[in-house]
Amino acid sequence: MAKKSIIARERKRQRLVEKYAEKRKQLKEEGRWDELDKLPRNSSKVRLHNRCLLTGRPKGYMRMFGISRVAFRKMALDGKIPGVTKASW
Repeated sequence: MAKKSIIARERKRQRLVEKYAEKRKQLKEEGRWDELDKLPRNSSKVRLHNRCLLTGRPKGYMRMFGISRVAFRKMALDGKIPGVTKASW
């Protein structure tokens, strides 16, 4: 599991992106780059990193479910994800 501080930092970035999204969009359309530079760096969407919602794992992230492959496999085997079964042939 990822450190709590890393997970908290990513959540903070997510909140900043949501807070400044409209303002950033407006400033970009108007071409006011000097004012855009004054906004917090972490309010930019490109600074976000996909992380598992359960464990905070940064690698092996599955976008469709929002969790890592490890958490997905565990939940699927426990039957907690509807419609997902282990393949066999």
